Amino acid sequence: MNGADTQIEDVVRGRVDYEDGLDRLSVAPAADVDPALFAALAAAAARLFERGWQPAELQRAATRRGRPSLAPLVADAVAAHLRRYRRNTVDERWLEQADTLGAGVWWADDAAYVGAVAARRRSDRVPVLDDLLTLLGVLAELPPVEVLVPPPGSAPAVKGARVDERLLDRVRALLAKAESTTYPAEAETYTAKAQELIARHSIDEALAYGAGGADAAVVPFARRIGVDHPYESEKASLLSAVAEANRCHAVWSPELGFSTVFGFDADLDAVDLLYTSLLVQAHRAMARSEPPGGKAGKARLKAFRQSFLVAFAVRIGERLTRVAEAALEAAAEAADLLPVLRSRDEQVQETMRRVFPRTVRGRGSRADSLEGWESGRAAADAAELPVRG
Repeated sequence: MNGADTQIEDVVRGRVDYEDGLDRLSVAPAADVDPALFAALAAAAARLFERGWQPAELQRAATRRGRPSLAPLVADAVAAHLRRYRRNTVDERWLEQADTLGAGVWWADDAAYVGAVAARRRSDRVPVLDDLLTLLGVLAELPPVEVLVPPPGSAPAVKGARVDERLLDRVRALLAKAESTTYPAEAETYTAKAQELIARHSIDEALAYGAGGADAAVVPFARRIGVDHPYESEKASLLSAVAEANRCHAVWSPELGFSTVFGFDADLDAVDLLYTSLLVQAHRAMARSEPPGGKAGKARLKAFRQSFLVAFAVRIGERLTRVAEAALEAAAEAADLLPVLRSRDEQVQETMRRVFPRTVRGRGSRADSLEGWESGRAAADAAELPVRG
C-alpha cells in the first residue's frame, strides 16, 4: 500500500480528521492520488456486489446516506465492474439496472478519472475528491445483504416469467393517467383497466405453470423495494398490504431503507407498479386534505400525516383482500387453479424463510389524529387499484 492508499484508507476509516485528510489529498500529487482513489472505488463496489448489493440499490443507498452528487460516481463504478465480464454472462436483471443508471465507461483512462470527472462537471478537483471520499465512507459502512440476483461472474439464475413488456407499458400508461387526473371518475376508469390487464395475466400465468408448460421451471424470486423517509413505517405497511394481496410476502429492513418482497417475478412486477402508484395517490390526497402547517401546527400536521398513511394502508389492505377474493371466485371454474396457487405460495414462503430464517413482527403504527385517520380511509376508498387476480 503506497502513501496515497494509506491516506485514503485513514480518511475512510475515520483514523484522521476528514477535513485534514481531504486537505492533504488535495495538495498531494494527482498522479499518486487519482489512480488510488479510482482503485479504491472499484474495489469497494466490487466487494459489495459480491455481497448481494445490486446497482440500483447501491446508488440509492449512496444518495440516501450521502448526497445526490454521488449518484453518477456509483454509475461509473457499476460500469467499471461490468467491463470485466461478457454481457451475455451477466444476469439480465443486473444488466437492466445498470442500463437504467446509464452506466457506461465514458472516461479514457482510469488513472485520470478524477480529472475527467472534474472536467465533466466544470469544477476543480477538490469537490470531486470530497465526493469520492464521502462515497467510499458510505460504501465502507454498508453491510452484506442477501444475494437475490447473481452478481457478474456467478452462475446465471433460473429465469422467471416476467410480465410482457408491452403489457407493462400499457399498465404504466394507465396508472400515469390515473395519477395525473383531477377527476375521480377518470382515475377509476384508467385504474380499472389496469386492474383488468394485470389480473388476466396473473391467472393465465398461474394456470400455465400448473399445466407444466414453459412456466413450470419458474421459481420464486425476491426484490428489494425502497421505502423512503419520512413515515417509513407507514409506507412499509402499505407495501406489505399490496404484497400480501398479490401473493407475495414483504420483510422490512428499516436500517437499510428497503423491504424485501418475495414472490414470482410477474407478481413482483405488479407489486412494484401498484405500490408506486398508490404512494403517489396517497400523497396527492394527503396534500389536499391536510391541515395548515406553521410552527403552531407542526405537531398536528405530523400526527395527521402519520395517521393518514396508517389508515390508508389499512383500508387499502381491506379493499385489496376483498377484490382478490372476488377475482379468485370468478376464476373458480379452472379446477387446477387453487392447488397451483397454494403450491406457489408454499414455494414463496419457503424462499422467504431461507433468506430470513428469523424475522420479528413489527409494532403497528399509531394513529393519533382522528382527522388524519378519517381522511386516510376516505382517500383509500377513493383510490382505484390495479389488483392482481
